[in-house]
Amino acid sequence: MAAFRTQGRFTPGNGASAESNGRWSNTWTNWAGNVTSRPRSVETPSTPLALMRVLDRAIAQGETLRVVGAGHSFTPAAATNGVQISLDNFDQLESIVPIEGTNGEALVTVGAGIRLHVLNRVLAENGLAMPNLGDIDHQSIAGALGTGTHGTGAKLTGLAAQVRGMRILLASGDVVETSPTHNSQLFKAAQVSLGAIGIVLAVTMRCVPAFLLHARETPMALGQVLENLDGPGNFADSNDHFEFYWFPGTQGTLAKFNNRVEPGTKASTEDLNPAAALARSARFWVDDELLSNGLFQLTNSISARIPALTPPINVIASKALSAREYIAPSHEVFISPRRVRFVEMEYAIPREALKDTLQEFMTVANRKDLAVQFPIEVRFAAADDVWLSTAHERESAYIAVHQYQHSQYREYFEAAESIFRAVGGRPHWGKMHTLEHSDLDKLYPQLGEFTSLRSHYDPKGTFANFYTNQVFGKAN
Repeated sequence: MAAFRTQGRFTPGNGASAESNGRWSNTWTNWAGNVTSRPRSVETPSTPLALMRVLDRAIAQGETLRVVGAGHSFTPAAATNGVQISLDNFDQLESIVPIEGTNGEALVTVGAGIRLHVLNRVLAENGLAMPNLGDIDHQSIAGALGTGTHGTGAKLTGLAAQVRGMRILLASGDVVETSPTHNSQLFKAAQVSLGAIGIVLAVTMRCVPAFLLHARETPMALGQVLENLDGPGNFADSNDHFEFYWFPGTQGTLAKFNNRVEPGTKASTEDLNPAAALARSARFWVDDELLSNGLFQLTNSISARIPALTPPINVIASKALSAREYIAPSHEVFISPRRVRFVEMEYAIPREALKDTLQEFMTVANRKDLAVQFPIEVRFAAADDVWLSTAHERESAYIAVHQYQHSQYREYFEAAESIFRAVGGRPHWGKMHTLEHSDLDKLYPQLGEFTSLRSHYDPKGTFANFYTNQVFGKAN
């Protein structure tokens, strides 16, 4: 088993200053600060032709090439000592095509570099929305898809299953259009691929008419949440979107219930009242900025220095939560500000194993010597047919564990991972784990077909790096 890798794994030597020839003059660090690399060059092409020229030069010089988005992966997915490509200029809306026979759905094609927060705004301006989203919107659409990003909803899939087409630049220099009916095998491989098949230039997504969500967030006893994880009327199946956060060392959770507001339904009087909306904004600032980010940053800094204070701080944090309820556009409800930086591991486990797995895991998270500062996050997803989706062909529950970026996390993550692996857990491709190709081959029926296609389309490993070789094996 591989060990958890920390900052410096991709830094030449001891991370010394740049060499005189400028080879290591570029330094890149991911959002969490746990991965650093020094690419030979950083390129930000503005056109497909310019990108092709960068690719041709890299191949001619025998160098590898990796695309980077927002750097929000906790793994070294984007790290390279070769050529780093930014697709920030590939961020335009290309087309919106209504889907015949549907109630306002459309196929929306956008450049692969568009950030999710921009995409959400563009969709809203056109009366559309994504059916489901995660809780962070900094990523590029290609980066979110490539790592298997998902939201929560027992009847809803992750983002990759919403894709209906991809335009890809292959190592051969060819630009290929793919869809479920055109170059379908390549499409299946590229939906979740960590960029190891080729460079995604544009993505076509199935989008739905814009909708409102009725959000209800409430503190809830842990026992009540556990009792409602299965059986008739369980929280996940009786709500469009359900998730909860549990604070280690306490019996407290924050449960979040988000449900669609039927089209044509008016928001409440409070939601329509400007004064009430202003007051609600003030409450949100207290909850989201002061408590969830400002105060949370302070308490994590303190407990990182004095781990013994973590349990009482968690107790105070769990009791400080207050209930809130509101109606807002879907993307505003899905997204939560995340300004306290952390490292994260998340595993998708069979949904039927969730309750027992959680109860076993809680004994680990409650250990005082581990000083777990962040709440545990639990979400849900429907089964899908995406080859490398963590919810491939099984209803899944996700357990996410976090630690403050300056805290010790290794022992905690290793203990949690052992429990998740015992029930056939699949790690999120963009979050920390120790699994290698031989481990993942047992978890994904199509991984062999994926790696064969990878070798066919990128025989020299032009798009490879250490991490893709770890999880997919070395390209032939």
